[in-house]
This record gives sequence, structure tokens and C-alpha cells, in this order.
Amino acid sequence: MALLKFKDILKMNPVQRKEKLKELEFALTKTYVTANKANAKTKEIKRAIARLKTYTFNKSPEEELKPKK
Repeated sequence: MALLKFKDILKMNPVQRKEKLKELEFALTKTYVTANKANAKTKEIKRAIARLKTYTFNKSPEEELKPKK
């Protein structure tokens, strides 16, 4: 699993962010089943989910519609 950077999140459209969030949550549950709950992979996935949720929930709908310069 590649590390998800904030600048990569900025480049995604809202649909892509939702899909990525679902994918990461699925990967997290999969790692919970197969491995120790405190391994590095689990922490990386949790951080990526937190970055996505932070960006998604802190952004207003008006900012989503503004064209980027």
C-alpha cells in the first residue's frame, strides 16, 4: 500500500476520494483479520483514512465547485 500524501488528495475529485476511502477501509479490515492490530501497515492505512476524512469534512461544498487556477 502506497503512502497517500495530502497533495495527492487535493488532485482527486470527490468521487475518487470516496472510492479511495472505501478501498482503504476495506484494506484496514482485511489487515485486522490477517495480522497484528498494531503493525506498520495498519498505522499507514489509518493515517491515509484520516487524511482523506480531514480534507473531505473540512472542505465546504462551495470550495468543491470553484475551478482551480
